[in-house]
Amino acid sequence: MNEHRGASAWGAALAGAAGGAVATVLLAVAAVQSGWGDRLVRQAMVDNPQILTETADALRDRQFAPVLAANRQSIETPFGSSWEGARDGDVTLVEYYDYACGYCKASLPVIDKLVAEDPKLKVVYREFPILGPESEAASRMALAASKAGRFMAFHDAMYAAGRPSPATLEQAARAAGIPNAIPADGEVDKELRRNFQHAQQLGASGTPLFVVGDKVFNGAVGYEVLKQAIAEARKNKA
Repeated sequence: MNEHRGASAWGAALAGAAGGAVATVLLAVAAVQSGWGDRLVRQAMVDNPQILTETADALRDRQFAPVLAANRQSIETPFGSSWEGARDGDVTLVEYYDYACGYCKASLPVIDKLVAEDPKLKVVYREFPILGPESEAASRMALAASKAGRFMAFHDAMYAAGRPSPATLEQAARAAGIPNAIPADGEVDKELRRNFQHAQQLGASGTPLFVVGDKVFNGAVGYEVLKQAIAEARKNKA
């Protein structure tokens, strides 16, 4: 058999393996151990680069599955009014975010589009202020607004005002109709501690961090990725 043709055929079989991407790793190990040769494995990966992405995604999903299973209700249940979309949506998209994060701001139109086109989607916002004291101040004010039923008003106003600062916080608070004060509140403290704990358990390396069904995404992954994850989560519930 021509080695390149063998590699292509073997790689194609891996890409479509019934066991999915995790099976790819096991088969690759077996290939080397059985004497197929690392060149064959390497060529198969070159011919089918999606194998590596699918494998990484599958291993990541398996890694975080126990965390999601143990904490799903806590992760998907909003604090106060920190949510938008369908109150009783069949799929929940959770975003851990920081008001000072440019990638979080860049994700706003993506979330707006998903909510506008999907009447059964619920979006839950979780404060994850990792970019300094002014980020934390904005998150605390957002949670105060959330308790007052004014979360989305503050959320939109804060992003419109700009990066968190005393001036933009005052502007957002005024627009949302809440006090311009950083709350010292036990409930707020508890919420922030829980958000940090869950985000760290889910491998957060920055913001935004998205959770959809059994999928966890680090970074501004964009419309198509989140759209597909929502469809998969809905299919898995059917």
